[in-house]
Amino acid sequence: MPTISHVRDSINIPMDVQEYQTFVEENLSLIYRYMYSKVGNREDAEDLTSQIFLKVVSKIDLSHSRQRVQQWLFLIARTTIADYWRDHYRHPSSSLDELLDAGWEVTMREEAIATNSYAADRVQRLLR
Repeated sequence: MPTISHVRDSINIPMDVQEYQTFVEENLSLIYRYMYSKVGNREDAEDLTSQIFLKVVSKIDLSHSRQRVQQWLFLIARTTIADYWRDHYRHPSSSLDELLDAGWEVTMREEAIATNSYAADRVQRLLR
């Protein structure tokens, strides 16, 4: 689960640090659990949770009631998860294991191309 240091270390907080830290501590696990329930894996849930707190830091107004701030936070969370799934389905991906399980085989020619392109990339990096 993300910690407050994940959020704090990557941003400039324009308000009272203690006030924001309290806000994050009160809501971090709540938002993380919500994100985890939507994506089903720890890494993506942590990334999305951090993104949400990064989005709200510059726009948050803690003078409103706690309930109103949490409603706004969940609105940001719902928008973030919608963006995540939109991007996820826009760019489908397959793991190598899935491709091999589906019957895809690497030919000798493809292996040679992969090896040669790796070697060419490595030479280019060394020349820089």
